[in-house]
Amino acid sequence: MENEVTIHIASEKHLAYVDVILHTIAEAAKVRGTGIAKRNPEYVKLKIVEGKAIIALAGDVFAGFCYIESWGHDKFVANSGLIVADQFRGRGLARDIKRHAFELSKVRYPHAKIFGLTTGLAVMKINSELGYKPVTFSELTDDEQFWKGCQSCVNYDILLRTNRKHCLCTGMLYDPEKEEKKKAQPLPQKKLKVYERWLQFKRFVFLKNGKKGNGGSAGAGKNIFQRLMAFFL
Repeated sequence: MENEVTIHIASEKHLAYVDVILHTIAEAAKVRGTGIAKRNPEYVKLKIVEGKAIIALAGDVFAGFCYIESWGHDKFVANSGLIVADQFRGRGLARDIKRHAFELSKVRYPHAKIFGLTTGLAVMKINSELGYKPVTFSELTDDEQFWKGCQSCVNYDILLRTNRKHCLCTGMLYDPEKEEKKKAQPLPQKKLKVYERWLQFKRFVFLKNGKKGNGGSAGAGKNIFQRLMAFFL
């Protein structure tokens, strides 16, 4: 009988899983064909030791992972590296791991705004259920160390062309002062369709129009981004 998947706040006893975690993240990025910032093994180990990571296991088998990191003197927190192993997908495990990381973030940094960058529709849906809203990059942390992490992403040139205003990733933000008082409600199906259109348009604008030069890409990206934002704000 297959072992039940359990979710834990990672600790030193889970350091043995670092290699499989990084391998799983890298392979998932290849399959999706999207960019992803490379994770340093020592950095992931540090997050585990600090108790700032969530790991899912089926017995001793790795099932999923996510970690949290703070930016801008703890004013912002990001949930990063969310991954589920192939054999455990389709069970809602990513949602469960994300929720655990989200709750851990609120405990460790109760006054911080929680944000994320993602190209994945599934993650956008999960974030929306937790209360995140899509925002422009200007509303995210201005911590240079955070943005430096994007340099290893294959889409980093898009971020540079747009003066760090837009990219294939969508920025999403949870503001505790605005959202804590609201009751969590499932995102309407109509909004989920809009998310799908959002990703399609962004990929079209930045990948195709980017070939026309800096001015054309940035201008087109700005206009399409403003129109899409109108669906959410």
